[in-house]
Amino acid sequence: MPPDAYSIALPRRRTTAVVFASPHSGRAYPESFLATSRLDSLAIRSSEDAFVDLLYDRAPDFGAPFLTALAPRAYVDLNRAPEELDPALIAGVRRISQNPRVSSGLGVIPRVVAGGRAIYTGRIPIEDAHDRISAYWRPYHDRLQTLLDESRRDFGMGILIDCHSMPHEALDQASQNGTRPEIVIGDRFGAAASPRIVEAVEAAFVAAGLRVARNNPFAGAYITQAYGRPSRHQHAIQVEVDRALYMHEATLTLRPDFADFKALITGVLSRIAAIGAPQAGQLAAE
Repeated sequence: MPPDAYSIALPRRRTTAVVFASPHSGRAYPESFLATSRLDSLAIRSSEDAFVDLLYDRAPDFGAPFLTALAPRAYVDLNRAPEELDPALIAGVRRISQNPRVSSGLGVIPRVVAGGRAIYTGRIPIEDAHDRISAYWRPYHDRLQTLLDESRRDFGMGILIDCHSMPHEALDQASQNGTRPEIVIGDRFGAAASPRIVEAVEAAFVAAGLRVARNNPFAGAYITQAYGRPSRHQHAIQVEVDRALYMHEATLTLRPDFADFKALITGVLSRIAAIGAPQAGQLAAE
């Protein structure tokens, strides 16, 4: 039997064009993968958007589906193009063009985790890379596009909220006057979504008392670029949450007040889902 590539939570009835998805919170690490890694069980999880699936799991309560990856990012990165294969890791791959993500070890099959720490002791066969893409990458993206197609059919538009978390230290460069953002919204500098929709998503976080920045330091990667097609009434927005708000990064454990922060985010989900409701969605798309 093929492995499960994703989990999907569907509402009883879809009442919004919004689709929530988490491509980096998977934590089903294959034993064969762990056996080939030089990293311990904690270090190998350092690139994971840990617990984002728990943070957003109330989305169906507001009429929106929530798609979550099961495979971990260190095994296959769903926020990369399937062609982003790393010749330094994968035997049989030829370097075709310069790609900064691949060069840094962060292709579709990552060579490193956070901090540039190498995952493997050697190279892996190209067949292994293609098997991972076939088993995990393609089913996730097929389901994601289907959900957005259904939104466009039923509501005239689709709005993808691509859910991520970011290391607290990554916000150093985004600080202004000593104040760090807590949420970073990425829309590829306006290319991936209607300005009105982006403004409404930002307003939902601001209404919850959270500090928000746009596109700095994260503007969105493959998913935002590939799915953000405003001219086709398909919008994609990446949302990064500071991990320090809900977890201890060093130990990958939840903070004692996780339930309180989740309640705050649940209120944000309600406001974002309302953006894609029929009347509000029509206004947001104009």
